[in-house]
Amino acid sequence: QVQLVESGGDLVQAGGSLKLSCAASGTFSSINDMAWYRQAPGKPRELVAVITSGGSTKYADSVKGRFTISRDNAKNSVYLQMNSLKSEDTAVYYCYAQIRLYAFITYSPPYWGQGTQVTVSS
Repeated sequence: QVQLVESGGDLVQAGGSLKLSCAASGTFSSINDMAWYRQAPGKPRELVAVITSGGSTKYADSVKGRFTISRDNAKNSVYLQMNSLKSEDTAVYYCYAQIRLYAFITYSPPYWGQGTQVTVSS
């Protein structure tokens, strides 16, 4: 059974920093794209940042220059370093990964973490 477990959410003041972590556990062959999404109250879930297995990254315009996504393939983990936090960054942050279960099957279904709350006070 594959699971994604996030950690690192907290209450922080505007201008502060926070680092989120997410680790995949269970039995699988490999992990393709990993990403962070977020969902604020009353708003749809949105993509924050994505990183490929090769390390290429993309960011939402709203977080460019402030957030950095990284991954450690040896630890099956993805991270989100968040700097210069703003009140509008307040949301539940979800880890996402496309996990290839078997080497002989190319399809990599998506998995989601349970979410971690980030609250930025102004």
